Amino acid sequence: MIESLLVANRGEIACRVFRTCRERGIATVAVHSDADAGALHVREADAAVRLPGAAPADTYLRGDLIVKAALAAGADAVHPGYGFLSENAEFARAVLDAGLVWVGPPPGAIEAMASKTRAKELMAAAGVPLMAPVDPAAVTAADLPLLLKAAAGGGGRGIRIVRELSSLDGELTAASAEAAAAFGDGEVFAEPYVERGRHVEVQILADAHGTVWALGTRDCSLQRRHQKVIEECPAPGLPDGLGAVLREAAVAAARAVDYRGAGTVEFLISPEGRPYFLEMNTRLQVEHPVTEEVFGLDLVALQLAVAEGAALPTRPPAAQGHAVEARLYAEDPAARWAPQTGRLHALEVPGQVAGRAPDRAPGLAPTALSAPRLRVDTGYTHGDTIGTHYDAMLAKVIVWAPTRAEALRGLRHALRRARVHGPGTNRDLLVRSLAHPDVTEARFDTGFYERHLDVLTTPVPGERHAAVAAALADAATRTRTTGEALPARLGGWRNVGAPAQRKTYGDHEVRYRATRDGFVVEADEGDDVQVIAVAPHRVSLDVGGVVRHFDVRAYGDEVHVDSATGAYRLIARPRFEETGHRTPPGSLLAPMPGTVVRLAPGLAEGARVTAGQPLIWLEAMKMEHRVTAPASGTLTALHAVPGRQVEVGALLAVVTDTDVQEESSP
Repeated sequence: MIESLLVANRGEIACRVFRTCRERGIATVAVHSDADAGALHVREADAAVRLPGAAPADTYLRGDLIVKAALAAGADAVHPGYGFLSENAEFARAVLDAGLVWVGPPPGAIEAMASKTRAKELMAAAGVPLMAPVDPAAVTAADLPLLLKAAAGGGGRGIRIVRELSSLDGELTAASAEAAAAFGDGEVFAEPYVERGRHVEVQILADAHGTVWALGTRDCSLQRRHQKVIEECPAPGLPDGLGAVLREAAVAAARAVDYRGAGTVEFLISPEGRPYFLEMNTRLQVEHPVTEEVFGLDLVALQLAVAEGAALPTRPPAAQGHAVEARLYAEDPAARWAPQTGRLHALEVPGQVAGRAPDRAPGLAPTALSAPRLRVDTGYTHGDTIGTHYDAMLAKVIVWAPTRAEALRGLRHALRRARVHGPGTNRDLLVRSLAHPDVTEARFDTGFYERHLDVLTTPVPGERHAAVAAALADAATRTRTTGEALPARLGGWRNVGAPAQRKTYGDHEVRYRATRDGFVVEADEGDDVQVIAVAPHRVSLDVGGVVRHFDVRAYGDEVHVDSATGAYRLIARPRFEETGHRTPPGSLLAPMPGTVVRLAPGLAEGARVTAGQPLIWLEAMKMEHRVTAPASGTLTALHAVPGRQVEVGALLAVVTDTDVQEESSP
């Protein structure tokens, strides 16, 4: 029996595994980098061991240090979580060689599936449907579009779509470099890219006694940068009989490598309903909670039981209802998914259950009266700092309900009501995605965000009213200390002659006066708003005849306003703008804090560049981000150096438009 478990991971998945361990009386051990010294998973563990350094290569990817940590802490088992070393056969062998229990598949199974090229050969022999590879050296225009993919690893890194032959060599180089940096293996393979395909996967669970479960299907088609954003179980709208075909293929894949433990077999489904094997993930998936909710299972508990040698029942429990998961990322979707960093002031989803396995008994049939269930899995809490070293995911918000429509509605509602104060997130994008007709009617595919991102990232309406609420709440905080609501009997918006106080949030200047009868706000033409009540943290406004309530929290100059119609992150501007240093025209500024990983070949001062040409690659939160030339011209300054950390707004380079200069010179 396992008495003490070390989780060779961090953040949300470490916290998730620890919760199951506590419920089953298993002691827990965390490992942490210096950047994670105060992280939630460290605080929740019974013991913690430091891995010196901050970069993953020096910490969470050091299998030798993690094995030493397990032995030093007295752990008798290791759970790899997902990512990092979770699919590293050598690490699994090192754990076993140290006399520890490995909570994962046999090293041989991991090795067999570690290379996607070799895995496809095994699957072909097992009769699993797959797509024929393409030799990059022999590609013609008839082979396009083409998908380039890293042979090792996952998480969207090392993947490129090629639509023009002229870009093939460059994309091969970029994909190989990214794969080598992420996984230590630069091998890349090519295959036809299926337009408007769906990403559907099957959760498997196998024991050492010959039983293999195929736990339904999951749809993971809603992706950005080849990383999943929204997942659900079961996959909706599959052609008749396809679900059974996928489950049978997944079981065949597991048996082909003598699999044990939890894993996932991923498929690409063509618009015609034809399935193709993509890969097998020899670990627990980020999206495993939707399967847990539908089947009433705790997959981590089952992983532990299988590792202890227990036999699974012959058949899994029946699927009941529908579950949808949304990944809340610290990123700006409107700025090419740029990661966001900073202090997390609040992360609350009213009604949440903190990452537990379902309370429903397996097999309990849902009814029309069954209430939706809300679950939140996270590795962060208020006061934590979101840095650049690791993934940008803050939390997973999951809703189970008897029907898909109810689950989608429940998840939309939960995300709208959430208090997420701190760095910018993709919360608004998630809410809009879950309400989009292509999603509600299950007409989506992996290209959903490429087609709809502009619409999904338009500014949330009502920011002007949120700014008014923020200004009034600030005034109330400075005017009174009791927190009592101030009456506003004079009404909200009036054109008055007396000088008004001014407060500016972003582009919104709010002008107001405090009187004996309450606050009076100067209106812009066409505004139909009345001030109803004002308190330091809550403001009520009559907007077009409807009373709206705004909850306001200020953290220095950063102000968060939450309402039923939207959530707003505002930055208070000083009354008098400081005249600071201005960057020269054509400056390339770092769009986020990160590490310079490489420069364009031959890039140096004096080089000619063209508008839109990728010049510099930054790595932040495990993803690479291109910095492109703002215009055609000459590179007149280059400050970016590979390996150097940069802060947001740092000057990386300067491109001078020499043609304009020459035209304007006398």
